[in-house]
Amino acid sequence: MKAIKNIGLVIFLIGLATFTVIPVTGTYQLDQNTFEEIIKEKNIKSDAFIQTINQNVVGKEFNGMLSLSPAITTALENANAQHKKNKEYKKVIYTSGHDMAALVGKKSGTGFIAQNKGLMWFFTFGLGIIGALMFILPNVILLGKKGIKNDGVYHESSTNKGWIAWMVFIFLVSFYLVLYFSPEYAVNWTFLVDPISESLSGNPAGHWFVYGFMYCVVMTVMAVRMYIKYRHNVYQMVRTTSVLFFQIVFAFLIPEIMVRLQMPYYDFKNAFPLDYDFFFQWNLKSLLNSGGIGLFILVWGVVLTLVIVPVMVYFFGKRWYCSWVCGCGGLAETLGDPYRQHSSKSLFSWKVERWLIHGVLLFAVVMTGMTLYSFFAESGTVLGIKTQSVQNTYSLLIGAVFAGVIGTGFYPIFGNRVWCRFGCPLAAYLGFVQRFKSRFRITTNGGQCISCGNCSTYCEQGIDVRAYAQKGENIVRSSCVGCGICSAVCPRGVLKLENGPEEGRINPTEVLLGNDVDLMELVNKKNRNTPCSC
Repeated sequence: MKAIKNIGLVIFLIGLATFTVIPVTGTYQLDQNTFEEIIKEKNIKSDAFIQTINQNVVGKEFNGMLSLSPAITTALENANAQHKKNKEYKKVIYTSGHDMAALVGKKSGTGFIAQNKGLMWFFTFGLGIIGALMFILPNVILLGKKGIKNDGVYHESSTNKGWIAWMVFIFLVSFYLVLYFSPEYAVNWTFLVDPISESLSGNPAGHWFVYGFMYCVVMTVMAVRMYIKYRHNVYQMVRTTSVLFFQIVFAFLIPEIMVRLQMPYYDFKNAFPLDYDFFFQWNLKSLLNSGGIGLFILVWGVVLTLVIVPVMVYFFGKRWYCSWVCGCGGLAETLGDPYRQHSSKSLFSWKVERWLIHGVLLFAVVMTGMTLYSFFAESGTVLGIKTQSVQNTYSLLIGAVFAGVIGTGFYPIFGNRVWCRFGCPLAAYLGFVQRFKSRFRITTNGGQCISCGNCSTYCEQGIDVRAYAQKGENIVRSSCVGCGICSAVCPRGVLKLENGPEEGRINPTEVLLGNDVDLMELVNKKNRNTPCSC
């Protein structure tokens, strides 16, 4: 079995290496007809840009995006600078240089990768999937009987911030930097999944389709690992299946099929303020111009945020979304599971968490208020502040850097819920409801606790669960996502996720110090609060 795992690891690394090298390879040659299509598609009116591209790009062969991208971005930047200097604002091209390079690269790819999409898919995604499964599946036998399987977590380089973890960190961060800031280097990746995209939406794949497809593949493969590791726990099996279903069906398939049916692209499970651009002017206009389906999506988005979310949190806690539905949580619970022990449990981290996540929520609410005011007042500024500038700042710092680069890239170093714990505005909103108006709690049996510390070690939200368990105190925290791992790794069955009446939900215990406490008074008080079981 170990030999199969080793062979699988080699196959996986071959696929990963091929996937990593692809962005800087390939051949591109832009012909005149294709360039004219781009001019028409993007409504380009810049003579300076058109002339430069005709002279330096059209008809010439470029080996790799490293040579094509600078030619496109430089031409666009120089043309825009000239037009702005001459106050020819109608000729300014508002597409970024990186996006323009990605568009040109997509339409002009002529090399081996573009002409052998199926074969290259096999040598990247195919080998990656086969190798990963060969590495994971033998654990059914190697892990032995059902039960807690966390042996050696701090003895392995991959799960103890060793060199393997740092390599994973570098890969993930680099991947997200390409997606958000240099999409032209993802062009060759898009060729690999073009057939899949065309079968779903009828359109060639873009870099975000690559991300969505890869997201689903990674979650599915790592879900197999979850099924094997936590096969002794029904809750984990069902929860893993749930996040897989919502990611693949709601976040990936349905939006693509909607595009094919000439409907707006929309993820029906994505709630504001996580879906921070839902109330942006471009989105509101797009929905209002889409007829009945657009109006339905608009109403659904508002109802989901203001009614469904708080009602569901009241009955089931924030786990119904963060651990059962959310794609961010789904990736954290599958790909990020090997790193959950890295979540800091210090008091300092808790203070940073509270200030940071609620600060992001406030930022999102203020930005949305400005956006709605600008939309209805038909004004681009609020109190002299440009609404677009605020939106761009949020999109860059929170939507891209925090949620993407840091939120996922930092899994191997800071744990799997960096974004959910410190930055997600929806998690902050859900947390408010869960803390003050919910039936959810994690009950503890202090008499059974042996203080092994498993629960605190593997709490991805940085909660010192053991401190509650030792006192027999219910765990009622805004940050708790109800993943249930603390219960799954407890060897004594001390912890239990429950939904019950609000009364008695928060039960802080008093510390007994000498003669300062009347023991009989505490016993009588406890008996009065305990419901009759007759």
